[in-house]
Amino acid sequence: MYVAKIAVLGYGTVGSGVVEVINTNNEIVSKNSGEKVEIKYVLDLRDFPGDPVQNILTHNFDDILNDSEVEVVVEVMGGIKPAYDFVKSSLLAGKSVCTSNKALVAAHGDELMSIAKQNDVSFLFEASVGGGIPIIRPLNRCITCDKVLKIEGILNGTTNYMLTKMGDDDMEYEDVLADAQQKGYAERNPEADVEGHDACRKIAILASMVTGKKVDFTEIPTEGITKISKTVMEYAKALGASVKLIGSAKFEGEKVWARVAPTLVYPNSPLYAVKDVFNAISVTGNMLGEVMFYGQGAGKSATASAVVSDVVELVKYKKNIYTAWTEEKQVLSDTSELVESKLIRVIASDTEKAKTAVKNIFGVSEFTTLPSKNDEFVFISQKEAQGVVCGKIEELGKAEGVKEIKNVIVVEEIC
Repeated sequence: MYVAKIAVLGYGTVGSGVVEVINTNNEIVSKNSGEKVEIKYVLDLRDFPGDPVQNILTHNFDDILNDSEVEVVVEVMGGIKPAYDFVKSSLLAGKSVCTSNKALVAAHGDELMSIAKQNDVSFLFEASVGGGIPIIRPLNRCITCDKVLKIEGILNGTTNYMLTKMGDDDMEYEDVLADAQQKGYAERNPEADVEGHDACRKIAILASMVTGKKVDFTEIPTEGITKISKTVMEYAKALGASVKLIGSAKFEGEKVWARVAPTLVYPNSPLYAVKDVFNAISVTGNMLGEVMFYGQGAGKSATASAVVSDVVELVKYKKNIYTAWTEEKQVLSDTSELVESKLIRVIASDTEKAKTAVKNIFGVSEFTTLPSKNDEFVFISQKEAQGVVCGKIEELGKAEGVKEIKNVIVVEEIC
């Protein structure tokens, strides 16, 4: 049997997982590839004495680049530099590449796919969005006769774990963050997760897959979970709902909207029951209807499994696997045009006067209060264009009896 030689860039959590999956399940991997798959190199700056990987370890990328036997490069280093340079050089040298690196794909995926096509090799990135959840391949090769109307999902396991603990265990944000860090779910610097940047890059990748154009993640309105408190979760529970950090993209004619924001989700949504570190991605097609992909969105084994599934495809097909994602830029529509409802939390100096102001400005007369909070309430606005809602919120903030507009949260619309 022909032996397909591969190289793995990075021997961290995911990289060691890739090596483990290929070695442990080599018979299955080789059978599905049609060729024996063998790791010839692992690139890392460190040494690993006592680990069998030391026998195939290199500290010099040129060893891989200049070896004509290496036909597939697996990039699991993370970050942009030097990953971008290594991946680009590999593609130009006629080697196919797969990666789990969402930052790289979001920033340079269009360019790298163009280079891959020009050199009749492939650039695959199944693990970059859903970790172990298959979503890129279904979008690229399964859901191909539908017009996709909407994609939305819980795309970050860290924030979903935190929101789950806040809702189920009545924990405050600071306490649940410390808990997540202690368990290894959150980094020491959690900004990428809690500010929504991780989810933003992932929804940019998904929107690019649907439109076939580059969606610039820096242009996507993004709000994290740092303003979500135990009190907000109590209001959600009183409404029979929960709060999730959701990345969403909506497609209507030539218009494309994308956003990441905390969202009030009701039990009739398939995302409602997704808890802890699990992720879920819902895709709605004009013919297919709604389908959901659910599973572990991160973690060593789950992510490595998705990476190795790309390796199998690359070894099996050899030449370019087409992805309809060009370097043309996708212009995003203004989210102020979106018609939806918002959960609005009002801190009052005079509760009755504040409620009267809400009735006059929003035309809403249903309010939710908490027994422990006498000076505040929440209400859900009617469906209106968000530009209109924002104007009304500004007006309400100046109304008599209103001390502060504390939280404004998107209410999920069910197709």
